[in-house]
Amino acid sequence: MMHLKVGDRAPDFNIPDEKGNLHSLNQYKGKKLVLFFYPKASTPGCTAEACNLRDNYNALLARGFVVLGISADDQLKLQKFIDKQELPFSLLSDVEKIMLNDYGVWGPKKFMGKEYDGIHRTTFIINEEGVITDIIDKVKTKEHYNQIM
Repeated sequence: MMHLKVGDRAPDFNIPDEKGNLHSLNQYKGKKLVLFFYPKASTPGCTAEACNLRDNYNALLARGFVVLGISADDQLKLQKFIDKQELPFSLLSDVEKIMLNDYGVWGPKKFMGKEYDGIHRTTFIINEEGVITDIIDKVKTKEHYNQIM
């Protein structure tokens, strides 16, 4: 796992969203970006996190943020998640785990005594120049907006 830190230039990416539209870091130059990496769409924690950001989306927009979620789910699963939860932001599909590895969020995890590889729930705040200004690695799913602020 690569370990990025505050002050690092955010790794570029070229990843499709739920509709197949490609997103890259350069596309967001001049804007503040919230990149939230989450383990799996439609699971309780991920739903709570996405809905907390949905419920505070207008406040994030008012502060100049663009919000993007990233997981290893396929585009169809992401679209179903967006439709069911009425999410106003795009979700990126990194099935090949390129961006997950570049951002250092893919790696060993433990759950109920079993070890496996998975996504570490992490949020990166990136400024208008593409520099990481904050990393939230202990995400509180129901209070995520407050953590970002």
